[in-house]
Amino acid sequence: MPESSRLHVVDALRGFAIVSIMLLHNIEHFDFYYTPEGLPAWMVSLDKSIWDTMFFLFGGKSYAIFALLFGLTFFIQSDNQARKGKDFRGRFAWRLLLLLGFGIINSAFYEGDILTIYAILGFVLIPVAKLSNKAVFTIALIFMLQPFEIYNLIYGIQHPELKMPDPASWVYFSKAGEYITGNSIVNTWIGNLTNGKTAVLYWTWEAGRVFQTASLFMLGMLAGRKALFANSTTNSKFWLNTFIISAIAFIPLFISKNNISHWITSEAVHHPLQTMASTWSNLAFTLVLVSGFVLLFQTNIFHKILNIFSSYGRMSMSNYIMQSIIGSFIYYGFGLGLYKYTGATYSILIGITLAVLQGIFSKWWMKNHKQGPLEIVWHKLTWIRS
Repeated sequence: MPESSRLHVVDALRGFAIVSIMLLHNIEHFDFYYTPEGLPAWMVSLDKSIWDTMFFLFGGKSYAIFALLFGLTFFIQSDNQARKGKDFRGRFAWRLLLLLGFGIINSAFYEGDILTIYAILGFVLIPVAKLSNKAVFTIALIFMLQPFEIYNLIYGIQHPELKMPDPASWVYFSKAGEYITGNSIVNTWIGNLTNGKTAVLYWTWEAGRVFQTASLFMLGMLAGRKALFANSTTNSKFWLNTFIISAIAFIPLFISKNNISHWITSEAVHHPLQTMASTWSNLAFTLVLVSGFVLLFQTNIFHKILNIFSSYGRMSMSNYIMQSIIGSFIYYGFGLGLYKYTGATYSILIGITLAVLQGIFSKWWMKNHKQGPLEIVWHKLTWIRS
């Protein structure tokens, strides 16, 4: 996309999502849940408040924003090529394979990497790229409704006495301490790429993220087709309506997500319902965040503040992978091993510090380059032999 036509609100929104992901990763010790011993009662209480607040605001939402913008970016790139009379889908498939490579490198440091997931699920955009808006929206809606969980729900209603086994991912996550706490970086890499990646793939399926992410990719593509992120009066009304409707819908969905297991005793019934309610609750709050961000970005008061995230968002993949490398060194056994000493309070302070430093670096880098360091590599390899 030419520089003059960049959607700066999208850059800023992507940067906002990456920063919030950074903060969540820090309080999670980059996917190694550990509560330090010997903390005073007041800090334990503060840690819990910070943990609950951060996950309420961003848990399952930051990645959803990122997924939505992934689909939008696909549309922008595809549309740019279509204007030149070219079909982008083949090149996009190659681009996804490159993303998979970046994701595997990132997974060595951080097992919770999403780049590999996006690289795999991104192929869903290829067969729907030429379909009508109505057809794409229908498919996205079906995916967002969680068809596999609907099947499980119907089966559970027929067999309410059925006991649900523990999620398969738990077995693999429970083994993470064997290599994350050790002092060998090679063992950590091997553990993350084998046991850790298996855990994440299982969890992605169990949490309903497969259908949700594919749906968000398509919705992002539709947002691009409709030019919803362009600054206009019509779009402002759309985002205001989205904010109001999503905020209202979020309340009953959030209450349901937290209480279904109390309302319904049958595990076979409440388990799929809870997964669906969680997906829809996260979607509603994601739309609250996105619409609220867009509306504030259009105001004189908040534009300069929120635009700080733009340079961060323009090199989002570089920042995301950089987070994993630095974060694993800070918290894992092969590095500083701070997982043993930092609760959510200390961890979020570390996260904020890292986010500020990354922001300063991003601003400096983007003054001299059009793309982030890894984005440059990704772009050149994408268009090799073009």
